[in-house]
Formats: sequence, C-alpha cells, structure tokens
Amino acid sequence: MLEKIHIFHTNDLHSHFKYWPRMQSYVKEERNNLARIGETSYLFDVGDHLDRSNIYTEATIGKGNVQLLNEAEYDVVTIGNNEGITLSHNELFHLYDDANFDVVVGNIDAVNGRNPAWLKPYVVLTTEKGTQLGIIAATAMFDVYYEALNWQLVEARSTLLRLAHQLRKEVDIVLCLSHLGITEDELLAEECPEIDVIFGSHTHHVLPEGKLVNGVLLTGGGKFGQYTGHLVIEYDKKMRKIVEKKDTLIHNKDLPNIQNEQQIVQSLEDEGIRILDTPVFTTEKSYNKEWFHYSQLSDLFAHAILEKSGADCALFNAGIFLDGLPKGNVTALDVHRIFPHPINLCTIELSVTEIKEIYMQSKNEEWPYIELKGLGFRGVIFGKMLTYGFSMNDNRQLLINGKLADNNHIYKLVTLDLFTFGYFYPSFKYAKKQYILPEFLRNIMIDYGQSFFK
Repeated sequence: MLEKIHIFHTNDLHSHFKYWPRMQSYVKEERNNLARIGETSYLFDVGDHLDRSNIYTEATIGKGNVQLLNEAEYDVVTIGNNEGITLSHNELFHLYDDANFDVVVGNIDAVNGRNPAWLKPYVVLTTEKGTQLGIIAATAMFDVYYEALNWQLVEARSTLLRLAHQLRKEVDIVLCLSHLGITEDELLAEECPEIDVIFGSHTHHVLPEGKLVNGVLLTGGGKFGQYTGHLVIEYDKKMRKIVEKKDTLIHNKDLPNIQNEQQIVQSLEDEGIRILDTPVFTTEKSYNKEWFHYSQLSDLFAHAILEKSGADCALFNAGIFLDGLPKGNVTALDVHRIFPHPINLCTIELSVTEIKEIYMQSKNEEWPYIELKGLGFRGVIFGKMLTYGFSMNDNRQLLINGKLADNNHIYKLVTLDLFTFGYFYPSFKYAKKQYILPEFLRNIMIDYGQSFFK
C-alpha cells in the first residue's frame, strides 16, 4: 500500500511579504484539496522568516511574524540567524510563546539551563495512515553572537547525526530542517544517509527539483518569498520504505492574485508605522547624509559609537546611512529608516602596524561603488570608508586623536560587525574582538540622541 505525504516548505522569507497572501491562499487551498482525497500534508519553515529591517517585524519584535505563521497554519519551523541573533535573549526566549506550531532546534540551549517551553530538539508527526515522521533541525553556528546573548550552541552536524540515528530506530521517515547552508547540507547527506530529506536554507540556494546526495534529497527555495516548495513522498507501508521522493518549487509571483492582496500587505506596513511613529528625541537642525563624503550625520554617528564602545577610534562605511536625520521631532520610524540594518558594533584590539594597514586599505577607490548585498547590510551601495580618531601624517606615522601613536600600545577600534567576517579586512577575522549586543545601530543612535539632544 502506497501512501502519499505532501510537505510544503518556505525558507529565508526575511519579512518580504509581497507574495505572502497569495502563497498562504495557495497552500491552504492545496492542503484542503489533499485532505479531501485522504492525503496528509504539512507546512514547514526553515528559518529567517523574520528580518528586523522590515518595519512590521521591527515594531512587533518578531511577534507579528509568529502571528502570520499561525494564520498560515504552519506545522513545524526552525530558527535562522535572524531569529537567533537579532533579538535579545529575553525577546527570543518569548518569541514563540503564542505559536500554534512546533519549533525545532537541536543545537541551542540557554546558558543558564532554563530553556523556553517552545524549544524542542525534535518532534514526531503521525500521518492519517499512521506513518511516523521524525523532524530534526539545527541553526547556523554563529557561536560568538549566541554566547554574547546567553545562548550556547552545540556543533550542528554532530547533533543532527546523533538525532537522526536515534530517530531512525523509532520512526518511518527522518526529515531535517537545516538553516546551515548548502555546503553543510551536502556534507551532512554524505555522512548521514539515514536522513531522507534535508530542507535547506541560509545560503539562499535554489534547487528547482531538489538535489540527491548519497540518496538524501536536498531542497533549496531561494530567498525573500520567491518560491514555495512542495515535497511529495511516496511511502510503501508494507515494505516500510520510501519508493519515491520529489521536490518542486512554485514561483510565488506566478500564483493568482487574491482579493485585497495589496491592502493586506500594506496593512502590515501601516501597523509597523503606527507603532514606530513615536518621538524618541528632538533636534534643532537636520543632519545630512552623504555616501561619498563625511557628513553631519556621520560625525554624529561616530560620536555615538565611540561613546558606546569606549574605543579609541572608529571605522565605518558611509553607505550605512539610508536617510538623513530630520529637524524637530525624530521618531523611532525615522531612525529605523536611516538604519534598517540588523548590524551590531564590534570593538577590535589592534597594534599600530595593523591600524596603519587598515587605514591604507580603507582608501580603496573601488569600495565606495560596490553594491553590497548581505552581511546584514540593507543599503544600496557601500559608500566611502570613513575613519574617525585615526589618520596618518606626511611621514606615514599613525596619529590617534591627533597625537602620535605609541608603537607599544594596543588600541581599540570600533566598527561594524559586517567587517569582522574577513571579506573587506581579513585581519579582523582573527583579531581579538568583542561584539556589542543586542543593540543595533539604530538603538545606539536613539540612546545617544536622547542624551545629546536634551
């Protein structure tokens, strides 16, 4: 006897809600049709559903995303780095308090030993015909961030291997929600053929019909609500084995429009505006932004991050400012418009020689025009690299706040965390550093503004 099991899946939505209403409508209709012919279906999300660059998500601190997942009748979700490290410990602890679905993450625990009630290492789902599906999951290894937020991570692949071997003896089908990226998914498949399907995410890869690795089917549905995945498993109950598994991607933009679709999407933004449109401080003048020069806003921001960090000097790109600071009442919405990025500050300890090298690298004439994507950056172009508190004189000597640097001293530089991943400044990746969490740039600007503009 063959049983067909259907699993619809999404990943890396990043709070892009443009196609959300039609996707919900499509999946609900499909699931209702399947139920009428006696075929079981589920709906999974593989993380990064929320992104605090979206004002609705920001205003509701992700709770609005959970409500949307509830309304769409998701069955199982896992967390991505946008859920895991862009919220404070308390905000993540309570994010899923009202969830009507299971949240599965096998490689994270609270440092103090008290985990939220929603956190499960795995779940077992049972179809209408009694077939048992074991669901395991893991999220990306941003160890340093999680530790600073009082969470501890266990190595993802070894955790999934252990859970898969455990569940393989207890269930009929083993499925994995992986917010680890395509490379890790392939390695996991090579090591663990006990897993039947790995639902992929994090690296935003697109696998139109999935990809078989060592008998394990891998999926990938891009990003930003581009696709809805539809996995079909044919399971032979008599032989107790899968005889076919096939994944397809549905282009959400090609799904039919639904009634009041634009109004539904707009209502989310309107709700975000309503919540965030509250004054946080008042200025006596406007502060302009520039992408290719120093500006009044960059000067103000530099003072803010130097005060916050206690660093000797600062480094950041001018493209981080998406708008200027208005004159008069400034709202949380205004500051979010300037700094939509889920980016944190980081202090780095550097020698005089290293800072001189960084200073010279920052003069790269190509960088300002880069259309930067990812690394938490939500802007348009990179912009000029701005240095505050350090420079070099005509004799190529380093000056720290106008004074000759002490070659025997280690200085502290404050910068954006996106520079610590090694792409622009490889030396930052291995230097001694400390991330300033959980505050984003906008939170630091608000705190500074409230004290500066008294």
